[in-house]
Amino acid sequence: MSTRNKNWSRRDFLKTAGIAGAGSLLAPAAHLAAAAGEQNQIPQRPFGKSGIDVSALSLGGMFDINSNMIMMKQALRWGVTYWDTADCYQRGSERGIGKYFDKYPEDRQKVFLVTKSDAGDPKGMSRLLERSLERMQTDYIDLYFLHGVYGIDELDQSTRSWAEKTKAAGKIRLFGFSTHRNMENLMLAAAKLGWVDGIMMTYNYRLMHTDRMQRAVDACVKTGIGLTAMKTQGGGSIKTDTDTELQMAGRFLQKGFTDAQAKLMAVWQNPNIASICSQMPNMSILMANVAAALNRTKLSARDNDLLQRYARETRSDYCAGCTHICESAIEDNVPIGDMMRYLMYCRSYGDRDMAVREFKKLPGNIRRKIATTDYSAAEQKCPQKMAIGTLMKEALAELG
Repeated sequence: MSTRNKNWSRRDFLKTAGIAGAGSLLAPAAHLAAAAGEQNQIPQRPFGKSGIDVSALSLGGMFDINSNMIMMKQALRWGVTYWDTADCYQRGSERGIGKYFDKYPEDRQKVFLVTKSDAGDPKGMSRLLERSLERMQTDYIDLYFLHGVYGIDELDQSTRSWAEKTKAAGKIRLFGFSTHRNMENLMLAAAKLGWVDGIMMTYNYRLMHTDRMQRAVDACVKTGIGLTAMKTQGGGSIKTDTDTELQMAGRFLQKGFTDAQAKLMAVWQNPNIASICSQMPNMSILMANVAAALNRTKLSARDNDLLQRYARETRSDYCAGCTHICESAIEDNVPIGDMMRYLMYCRSYGDRDMAVREFKKLPGNIRRKIATTDYSAAEQKCPQKMAIGTLMKEALAELG
């Protein structure tokens, strides 16, 4: 194919994708409106061995909930009953949920409510839990997570005792942790503990087929841990930079759904994933995700092959969260994984404000180290072959 014809094909694709993309949002809207009278609901799945069923799609609460009361009501009508937030989320997430329950108190019993603690010590968790209960105007939390766990040593006997005591008091029903990094190691270790009820971890089409992740999921399933997938887009939307991207995105559009919906559907193909937590700050994204959850179309072997091929070709653009490898390769205590996550918030989520807020939480001496550290040893050990030094400089320029 000539360069001229190839460029024309790309422009033609983008034009077509724009039209089909609009239709992919409008079609679910019409479908869902018609289905509302039939009480069409998001499928539910067992949450580990807890005896509780949760919606396969979870409403991620990292957005301005105060301004989205109508959207939240609609989410509940469509069966999105798993709501996730955290004490540290900005934009008044917990208070927004409290405002919702104040307006619709009867809906509290319909919601599987999840929040998280930034504090890891029992005293801190108790303080933040009480604040979360007050903010959300509820007497209990269905699932309470220790937030952003890095190593399994953060969950010790005092954590277990706190969880058991707080459950007995009726303030939480289940306990677990969330993690963005070293997910497989943490999951394998948690399965051996025997008292963790749930884990929220980075899990997507890039990671789900690796041997280590599959073993980690299997270990959690055997011990009854409920699993919630997050960061399921695996780095964002198709950018149409390569022929594989064009082929994959075009194929999905022809089948009636977008690449973003296909990525959710790929995760749902694993029945051991109880729910997908997705940030849905507006009605368009909510409708698209609900439509994907209701879509009975199965991704074909060809669809999955294309996703895996795309993952291989673009792996150097994606941080897989194995930060124990890269961060241990350099002497300075530099949070490479955190910086990659902030960059993802900025570039993939389009939320620079959130990325900047998180970056500014880093101590000043750590930020100075980030600017002066030599990352060549980390790059040599990175399984993804990421240009870590370049990306760290770009992150500083975009967030500093």
